[in-house]
Amino acid sequence: MAVSLFGWGWNGYFEAIWRDVEREKAVPARVIAQSRGRWRVAGDFGERSAGAAGRLRLAAEGGADWPAVGDWVAAELQDQGGAATIREVLPRRSQFVRKLAGKKIAEQVIAANVDTALLVSALDGDFNPRRVERYLAQCWDSGAKPVMVLNKADACAKVQEKLREIESISMGVPLCVLSARTGQGFDELGKHLARGETVVLLGSSGVGKSTMVNRLMGHAIQTVREVRQADSRGRHTTNIRQIFALPGGALLMDTPGLRELQLWDAEEGILHAFADIDALAARCRFTNCNHKAEPGCAVLAGILRGTVDLERLENWRKLRREMEFLERKIDPAARQEEKQRIRQLMRGVRKMYRQREKR
Repeated sequence: MAVSLFGWGWNGYFEAIWRDVEREKAVPARVIAQSRGRWRVAGDFGERSAGAAGRLRLAAEGGADWPAVGDWVAAELQDQGGAATIREVLPRRSQFVRKLAGKKIAEQVIAANVDTALLVSALDGDFNPRRVERYLAQCWDSGAKPVMVLNKADACAKVQEKLREIESISMGVPLCVLSARTGQGFDELGKHLARGETVVLLGSSGVGKSTMVNRLMGHAIQTVREVRQADSRGRHTTNIRQIFALPGGALLMDTPGLRELQLWDAEEGILHAFADIDALAARCRFTNCNHKAEPGCAVLAGILRGTVDLERLENWRKLRREMEFLERKIDPAARQEEKQRIRQLMRGVRKMYRQREKR
């Protein structure tokens, strides 16, 4: 059954942005699949494959302005069901980004316009709290609401022990423990799948995202592979980022497993993800305390008391070093200018809403 524009998540926010600019011949559409420079877009016209217009390609190829799955775009439709052309990417409400893999200093948008991010971690041999902290830091900076999902409960003999470990670092983020293989815990997960909202599955290869998609869709739609027995690490089974319309009306975005998640501009996200360490740091004797050997360090005192985990502190230091490295490589003036542009745009949208309410 065809899904309407509103069924793909269109709402008053994007309607206000769309009406603010005249776009001849273009119609609103959502990017519902993305793979290697080609896209699939959907709207009231149905679904079509799409390519980027030359001007957009020259200005944004591979960068943050490059169309990503979940984006709302201005698309020009060809006659008789031909491929569409993406002319413009509409401003995003939220975006989950990472530093582009490799040596190039650039950001990559993994998912756009997401309401809730399901951060999936496996309870088997690949269980890694430090990786969870990294995902939480970037998610808090994305604008999406994080939900921790601990999968493969059927393959773990120490579920409660690992659950307590994640609870100690999640800073109040909702937690769901489930088994995609057996269906355990999916009623609890369903509370985070609201009609009309976009939910993204994020996690490393082998955590069971494809099995989760199949379970939520009610039939096998994604290929599933077994993880390696030695270390429970997985191989990519999904190589296309795409959105599925779930039977209950929520929109589920699946992404390939991430071999690495290098943070990008996540300073505020780190503060949120490590709020316990930040609160202790405010009580240190010296404002420039490095929490290594300084007298009167409240963070080191927390380590001695056992209220702060040393590995968590080391991971906090590691993520901070990544941010400091990016600060040195990225033009801060250009980044501040872009943030100011987004703030002005948001003020304009809010003003439009207030004027509508008065009328």
